[in-house]
Amino acid sequence: MRERLVYLVARGVTTLVGLLPGVVIRRLGSWLGRAASYVATDKRRMTERHMRRVLGPSADVTAAAREVFASYGRYWAEVLWIRPHRLEGWFADMQVEGLDNIYAARELGNGIIFALPHLGNWEAAGARADREGFRCLAVAEALGNRRLVDWFLAIRNGMGVDVVIAEHGSKVTRELIARLRENGNIALMSDRDLGGRGPVVRFFGEETTLPAGPMALAERTGSPVIPMAPYFLPGKGHRMVLHRPIPVPDAPSREERVALGTQALADKLEEMIREAPTQWNLLVPNWPSDRVGDR
Repeated sequence: MRERLVYLVARGVTTLVGLLPGVVIRRLGSWLGRAASYVATDKRRMTERHMRRVLGPSADVTAAAREVFASYGRYWAEVLWIRPHRLEGWFADMQVEGLDNIYAARELGNGIIFALPHLGNWEAAGARADREGFRCLAVAEALGNRRLVDWFLAIRNGMGVDVVIAEHGSKVTRELIARLRENGNIALMSDRDLGGRGPVVRFFGEETTLPAGPMALAERTGSPVIPMAPYFLPGKGHRMVLHRPIPVPDAPSREERVALGTQALADKLEEMIREAPTQWNLLVPNWPSDRVGDR
């Protein structure tokens, strides 16, 4: 009963959001996000830690963290507001850089692995990739409420993104490899290691782990890894930047190749995030010291 109620409330909110103009939605989402930073104090403090890593010890990390919350609020407002018939409006206000990188990569015939951070509106990036003929398969976390999962999958499908749920026994890796071997494309969020079992990297000056997925799949399939950064533009609009592929390093063992490649990807993620730090919508622990109470 509770799951159904949560689902119905979410659908109702989405319906109401969809009735408002885009300019109102962006401002409202940013305002609600910033307001949430005054209530969700634990997440705000965690975000301040992340901003200190990115901006340095002398930065006003409290102000920066509130901007992160505002960015995250805009992300959710846009996701709940967008409809398939509104996508062309999104694309009209979207700047895209580096399209030549993905067209060249497609000629290799091994598919493409897009590696993204939780930056700006990554759903808009998936929609634009589909418009350019690069429809992606993405991985989503499993949630307890199946109605919510199915509904959100429908939203992503409407934006041109296929999704596989990371559930036990779902054989996610097999599905990703199958898509790549069809010269298809996959999109992987690459700045957070949910399982904590990825390669150890140095990320913003501190050791942590990042997902092995992008480089492990590249090493196995020969697919190029293309870092992609989706930024919000001031006011309305988005800016998508597609970088050159990160090659799998030459090393004696597969483990070393994946580890070195993941460090190279971490360096590129840093570069992309530093361009718009307060659009990095990461409010949760991401380094070992975040989890052991070093706060």
